[in-house]
Amino acid sequence: MPSPADRTVLAVRGLKKSFLDVQAVAGVDLDVSAGECFGLLGPNGAGKTTTIEICEGLNTADEGEVEVLGLHWKRDAAALRERLGIQLQETQLADKLTVLETLELFRSFFRQGPAAADVMRLVALEDKQTARVRTLSGGQKQRLALACALVGDPELLFLDEPTTGLDPQARRQLWDLIDEFKRAGRTIVLTTHYMEEAERLCERVAIMDHGRVIARGTPRELIASIGVEHVIEWSTEGTAPDLAAISRLPGVRDVRVGNGAVLMQVTHLHEAVPALLAELARQGLALTELRTRSATLEDVFVALTGRHSRDD
Repeated sequence: MPSPADRTVLAVRGLKKSFLDVQAVAGVDLDVSAGECFGLLGPNGAGKTTTIEICEGLNTADEGEVEVLGLHWKRDAAALRERLGIQLQETQLADKLTVLETLELFRSFFRQGPAAADVMRLVALEDKQTARVRTLSGGQKQRLALACALVGDPELLFLDEPTTGLDPQARRQLWDLIDEFKRAGRTIVLTTHYMEEAERLCERVAIMDHGRVIARGTPRELIASIGVEHVIEWSTEGTAPDLAAISRLPGVRDVRVGNGAVLMQVTHLHEAVPALLAELARQGLALTELRTRSATLEDVFVALTGRHSRDD
């Protein structure tokens, strides 16, 4: 059964891990409470997967402590494996097994849990029960990997980049499955470099970069922390605009160029948009595109690191 809501189910203290001369994790502290979806965010290479692999017992730390469900991997490994569900970033399943055979195999690893057929229905693969794994689409394979993580009726579910490489429809289908698990009161630790995914699924998040946690809190708290409410994206034709002059406009907190457009982080749209239009007219430039949106976790990441979450 799920843990009481006030219980800390994952505690990480001073975690460090290096590979040769590369420090992948550089002193990470985390706390995850029962019943929440906790997001570990950041770009590829930020240290997310190494951190979660240590928490899952798949890797060992050079320094630091990890407590999972009140237990420790060094002395409680067998008990922990019965209580965790793990979906790896890339799950390699036996191509020649059918969907049902795969789930029955994984179900045999646990003393208790739902029937394989029930989990198959949960992830909407019942019409594929006799299909061999090699014939499944990318989204179907991800749903099967999630089902394999659920057959032991886990208290804590680790999902490492579960929607990477999926099309938007398949990604949303997987989000719905994660929502079902959350509604059952279980705990999820999710790693992702899709900031919109974290906003959609997570109660709290920690943003990692270069092996360190650089910010943590609820999505709304982190967005509020950068003092920006809106983002204006625009482009012009002809001569490049004078961005230094634009950065001095009322309510403008930051101006950057990205993906062929200028991005302005602003506090008040009703001040910034008229001021921008007037300044572009003064510079003799004509707009070819103008969009506005609310600030997101992606903007938090850009503000903290100066780059986008999916940059190489």
